[in-house]
This record gives sequence, structure tokens and C-alpha cells, in this order.
Amino acid sequence: MSDHDDFSENDWRRLLVSLGENPDRPGLVETPLRVSKAWKHWTSGYGQDPVALLKAFEDGAEEYNELIVVKNIPVYSHCEHHLAPFFGKATIGYLPNGKIVGLSKLTRLVDCFAKRLQVQERMTIQIANALMEVLEPKAVGVVVKCRHLCMESRGIRTPGEETITSAMLGELQPNLGLRTEFLALARD
Repeated sequence: MSDHDDFSENDWRRLLVSLGENPDRPGLVETPLRVSKAWKHWTSGYGQDPVALLKAFEDGAEEYNELIVVKNIPVYSHCEHHLAPFFGKATIGYLPNGKIVGLSKLTRLVDCFAKRLQVQERMTIQIANALMEVLEPKAVGVVVKCRHLCMESRGIRTPGEETITSAMLGELQPNLGLRTEFLALARD
């Protein structure tokens, strides 16, 4: 998937024909090019290194020992089972251990993993593991809430349902007080 040039405009033209469409009609003439560009964007996370995104620094973190939480990070991804979109919001929190990261880097980290074919469960733990690896914090918590169009538009067709996944690493696992604080901060 890292070489996006393998899936060309001709492939999208063939898809349109297989659906019973005429790719030469005026409304569809430019669709193969647009779809090709869109999928390159939607899967651009494969070309990103999550560790490189998280430049950690110690200035400002020397004595900070409380949770740092960023909420409502947009999530736009595609499920690997149907290639259908899923979307929602993520909350990331961590308890620093001498190192912090620029807050915008947390949004970039979510985007990096979301712009791959995904399942929400794996994406949630990938985000948490990347933070643990780079920052070596005392704790990391990630909560992701998404709507899945594969459930809303086909199959069971249940509009509006949210799937919620979480990952609690480090001190968030055994420390009930810290876990409770993080979940309270993560709540809408």
C-alpha cells in the first residue's frame, strides 16, 4: 500500500464499468483522477513515521506531574473490511515523566494512524503504544469514539451508533484514581 501509484485511474475506470456505469459520461470523466487523488490522501498515513512525528522535549516538563489531555481530535479513517469510512473523535492523555510533546503532535499522531486501512481497536492501541515508546511517560490513555458507515449504511443499518474503544497503559492500568480522573477529563 505504500506505493500508491499501483492503483491507477484505469483501475477506477474499470470499477465504474463493473458497477454498470459509463466512465466517459460528462459527470464521470474526471472521477477516476479525483478518486485516485482522494485515496492517496486517505491512505497517506502509510508514508508517515509516527515516532518521527512525536518530537519530545524536556523544557517545561521538569516538574509537571499531572495529566495532559487533548480532546476532540478529529478521526477520519476507512475500515479494512469494507473500505467504508468511519469517523469521530479521539481523546489522548498522558502523565509525563520528564518529557512532553507539542500538543499539535497528538493530532498528527491520530491522523497518521487514521490515514491507513484500519480497525478502530488496533488504531487505538497503536496511538497509545507510539506515545509510550517515544515519551516514556508514567501513563497513557486513549479513548476513540467513532461512527462506522459499514454499520450505518449496510447490513444492520443503525444510524448514529458510536463505537468506543480505549487503551490504558502504564499507571492508568493499576491506579484506579488516575484512571477515573482521565476518564472524567475525556468525557464529553
